[in-house]
Amino acid sequence: MFSILLVMLIIVAVMMIGLILLQKSEGSGMSGSSAASMLGGALTGAAAGNFLTRATAWLATIFFILCAALAIVASKTNVADQQSSLRSEVIQQENAENAPAVTPAQTDAPAEPAKVAE
Repeated sequence: MFSILLVMLIIVAVMMIGLILLQKSEGSGMSGSSAASMLGGALTGAAAGNFLTRATAWLATIFFILCAALAIVASKTNVADQQSSLRSEVIQQENAENAPAVTPAQTDAPAEPAKVAE
């Protein structure tokens, strides 16, 4: 479920970036305060950009909903426990690889009792 939501989030993000880049920039900041730029939007075909604006707003809404859904799904899964168990398995494997090889002579087998001469 997490992977599906993550893929959907990436697709929506890429689509939103594309729509934002397609939009026409109308002077912003201090340069946007002139009377010509204020009337420029009303006199030009502003309705042409209206679709892009609405589509961007819808994609932004979907983006935030997917972010919230991902947060909920991530909080309900025990990712920390899964990572800690995986980490302990990796540590065990590393310890097994780094341990010196034990030969039969080095084992703690009991020695044969000495024979006593009678």
